Amino acid sequence: METDVTAHVSQLGWDAVAARIEAGAAAILPLGAGAKEHGPHLPMNTDQIQAEWLAGCIAREFDALIWPTLTYGTYPAFVNYAGSLTLSAETFTAMLRELIDGLAGHGVGDILVVDTGISTLKPVAEAVSAGGHEARAHHLKVHEGPRYTRAIAELCTQAGGSHADEMETSRMLALAPALVDMSRAAASPPGKGGGPGPLTPFDPASPNYSPSGSWGDPTLASREKGQALLAAMAEDVVEMARRAIAP
Repeated sequence: METDVTAHVSQLGWDAVAARIEAGAAAILPLGAGAKEHGPHLPMNTDQIQAEWLAGCIAREFDALIWPTLTYGTYPAFVNYAGSLTLSAETFTAMLRELIDGLAGHGVGDILVVDTGISTLKPVAEAVSAGGHEARAHHLKVHEGPRYTRAIAELCTQAGGSHADEMETSRMLALAPALVDMSRAAASPPGKGGGPGPLTPFDPASPNYSPSGSWGDPTLASREKGQALLAAMAEDVVEMARRAIAP
């Protein structure tokens, strides 16, 4: 689904942005990694693709402006895989807090942070609650909605997972199938497990050993599952936004 270009501040003049803010448009700030491993079968910008799609879902429902996606965040679990970058939690929190301050300073009434991460949940919550903007900055946790949780229980059969797995690969098969190479999908590790610290492709003795970089079983993914999961997630996120900006 395409979003009207007039929803993207990157494609508007500043005076048009000012007019939209003056008219009460909410701000959407998508958060999704652009350089984070998702196994050999998914692109490094998998989170970014999902964050931007969800931002578009919100913008189609409300008078909202989409700011450029934050493609760098705190992703320490993936740094052992080539190309994956992370910021410290402190740096990321400070950056996000300053961006929220800037949006508030321009007079934006509601700021919707669309958070597609897991390791970002705590720093985003801290940034949203800082700076005296608690009433206008809203943290949308895209994996925690009730419809999406039910859809996972009904559709997904992997023994355990959370990254580049059955759910995420299914969503990408629905969103960007040309970027998914199912011939390279590999379950890693089998079943549940794991411990503190980053995933590793190097140490077979580690509880976090994952040669592929996935955590779960992407071989079970399908486009049909992805469509259902995305529909549920979008409904949840739009409902989160509706509650956040209700007068």
